[in-house]
Amino acid sequence: MMADFIKYPVTTEKSYLSMFKNKQYTFDVDLRLTKPQIKKLFETLFGVNVIGINTHRPPRKKVRAGLSTGYRPAYKRVILTLKEGQSIQF
Repeated sequence: MMADFIKYPVTTEKSYLSMFKNKQYTFDVDLRLTKPQIKKLFETLFGVNVIGINTHRPPRKKVRAGLSTGYRPAYKRVILTLKEGQSIQF
């Protein structure tokens, strides 16, 4: 299913400000998706027109559980810019 590629929306203070000021929505998605795939995914699922996509892969954070150390799973963060007057309800 296509919705499985979207992990969750990012709800930080910075993402909320950009949501209301610039119509930019921030999501964490699957690592394997490319920009054209992300655009098609959001346009079909939410029925919006995406005019810009910015992606980045933040560095993995180190975690410790007792004596063993490891890393948190990697993810891709997407910042979508929508056409004026459109929004995503989540």
